[in-house]
Amino acid sequence: MQSNTDTTAATDHETVREREIAGEQQHLDTVYHRLEEKLAEAEYILEDAAKRVHVGTPGALAERDAQVYRAGAHLQRLNNEFEDFLFGRIDLQRADAPEEHGIPSDTPLDPADPAVAETLHIGRLGVLDAEYGPLVIDWRAPAAAPFYRATPVEPGRVIRRRVIRSKGRRVIGVEDDLLRPDLTPTLNGRELAVVGDGALMASLGRARSHSMRDIVSSIQKEQDEVIRAAAAGATLVTGGPGTGKTAVALHRAAYLLYQDRRRYAGGILVVSPTPLLVSYTEGVLPSLGEEGQVAIRAVGSLVDGIEAGTYDSPEASRVKGSARMVQLLRRAARAALELGAPQELKVVARGEVLKLDAARLKAVRGNVIGSGGTPLNLLRPRARRLLLDALWQEATRHLPKPADHYAREQRQEEKESFDEYVSDEAPFLDFLDAWWPALTPRRVLATLKQHRHTNRIARRVVAPDEARLLAASWRHLSHRGEGALSAHDVALVDELQVLLGEAARPKVREVDAVDLLSGLEEVTTFADRSSRQRERVPVERTEYAHVIVDEAQDLTPMQWRMIGRRARMATWTIVGDPAQSSWPFPQEAQAALDEVLSGKPRRRFTLTVNYRNPAEIAEVAAKVLALAAPGTPSPSAVRRVGVEPRFAAVTDPAPEAFGAAARAELERLLTEVDGTVAIVVPMDRRAEAAGWTEGLGERVVALGSLEAKGLEYDATVVADPTGIAGESEAGLRVLYVALTRATQRLTVLSGPDDLPDAAGVPALLHG
Repeated sequence: MQSNTDTTAATDHETVREREIAGEQQHLDTVYHRLEEKLAEAEYILEDAAKRVHVGTPGALAERDAQVYRAGAHLQRLNNEFEDFLFGRIDLQRADAPEEHGIPSDTPLDPADPAVAETLHIGRLGVLDAEYGPLVIDWRAPAAAPFYRATPVEPGRVIRRRVIRSKGRRVIGVEDDLLRPDLTPTLNGRELAVVGDGALMASLGRARSHSMRDIVSSIQKEQDEVIRAAAAGATLVTGGPGTGKTAVALHRAAYLLYQDRRRYAGGILVVSPTPLLVSYTEGVLPSLGEEGQVAIRAVGSLVDGIEAGTYDSPEASRVKGSARMVQLLRRAARAALELGAPQELKVVARGEVLKLDAARLKAVRGNVIGSGGTPLNLLRPRARRLLLDALWQEATRHLPKPADHYAREQRQEEKESFDEYVSDEAPFLDFLDAWWPALTPRRVLATLKQHRHTNRIARRVVAPDEARLLAASWRHLSHRGEGALSAHDVALVDELQVLLGEAARPKVREVDAVDLLSGLEEVTTFADRSSRQRERVPVERTEYAHVIVDEAQDLTPMQWRMIGRRARMATWTIVGDPAQSSWPFPQEAQAALDEVLSGKPRRRFTLTVNYRNPAEIAEVAAKVLALAAPGTPSPSAVRRVGVEPRFAAVTDPAPEAFGAAARAELERLLTEVDGTVAIVVPMDRRAEAAGWTEGLGERVVALGSLEAKGLEYDATVVADPTGIAGESEAGLRVLYVALTRATQRLTVLSGPDDLPDAAGVPALLHG
């Protein structure tokens, strides 16, 4: 039975919590009142700009255009519905020096002074009051850095850090960290209240959905150092599972936009390993007020117009990802020109039949290609010219050389007339189309589906069995290359685009009658351009100012080359974990990365704390890590949940028995957690696993082992662990990834091949 003393203490605690929530509610009301005023101002500017349409001068139209653009962007940001718009607060001691360049000193005047001298509220956007005093500090501003960087060991001026949780316009909770427990701090003469069990632990315990949340309210010091690192050169970040690499990379994009919007707006590319991870993360930046400013693309979607729709076997992946493919593709492109090419050119000119035989045509082709690196499609005009020259030589072989200047000029005029006549003749045009066709990357890949052809051009580049694997992987393509491509194929297509180039097309400019009369183009407005843009086919950007690569350890040399082409002048943020790599040749990938980053300064960070997995799950995963990457330290888990991972075994070899057991585990986990549940299986069992989840609802998802990268769920079933480990040379690292997806519960489901012991623990986890 609870004592009166306990009841009174609980009541007092609730009274303090309610009082603190009410105080934050009052401040939030003030913030929203100010936002409403700013909305009204922005709407007034839009209305005023609209009136300027009646002013016909180019200057007035340009001014109107700028006003509409700025006010429209401001309205869009203010009208966004943000959960936790105002999410943080820091109470600070008096500084030992005044602000410098708008950044307050981080050193207290008197470390023993318990009085709070200044309070700052932190939010997704900065808000100033009517006198330009800060109601809310943008989380990316230098003044907000202590919210993330202060620790009990190095608190700086921060006495108390508070995370404020709200829903809509209502404050629903506060969680405090007291960073100076050695003091009894005061605010306005009253003892400073401390509410809750700590902001970080509260955020980690929240149920997951199928979309990543921003971590703007719970960024930790080592993460903040990465987010705010200088942009120049390359920022390289390593960290084990759950250390927040992906979230940090996305928040860094928002920070760079805040720091230098002119440079980075619309020019940041985030490369993710899978479409699933793109879907999982694409809501983070809009929640930070940066909608439409960052392109998030899967590595299999980087080439415009192509979405990877199939998977390669591990063996084929090893070949396609290798840097050896550069030489093979160069040979394949040239071979595609010759495949089925006519062996004789015959035209009628100057009253005689002119012929070029196979040997002569081969010599012409060699001269066209030469030793340069000009893309093959761009060499077609040169091929046309050298064919005409060869035909002219054939036509004039019996004529004496011109004896003087006049005769040479006459011969040249005859040559020009000959070229004009022959180049318009159907036999010549048909021959040129067949002998030097306009090639596409897909068409070149399709030529490689014949094993004999692939083996011939790949000799001394790849082994015969590797050539056979390549041919088999493209057998489903049509002769034009139509059909599903893998993420590895997309990198090859990108390489071929460089080798082939795009055939030149005549440029057609629409000319208005007014232009012809005046020689001037009409001044256009933002609205005009916006409407025209909607009518055009969108053109993907191919050069970026900053490139962020997520799960970089999985990228192949060919994929690094593809990304590098989009970042020739860019700065970089590269995050990954070698212990999670699914690419079996890290040295080759590192060489490709070094080539891409050649000459760029590099700074390195390591994230060491696992915020995703409770210690109980992390300890199981560490056993596989010791096998997959001996000597690699595990990131430190910050919490325990009091529930050990569950091990279950199916001894019946029948597939339906394993499926029934897997479904039963999923159903059990759905009753134990409020959020999402995933089952991770070997890649070749994905369709089978999808059947096990049928009818269980949207909270459940089935994933192949390579699809789980970067994702997290409240509970996870890892099924057939030996099957996952045996998929490839990197299988143990892939299994390590699978075991580290859960935030609350983990079940390992073994079959007979896993050699489970009496407790259901598979042989791989006996350590």
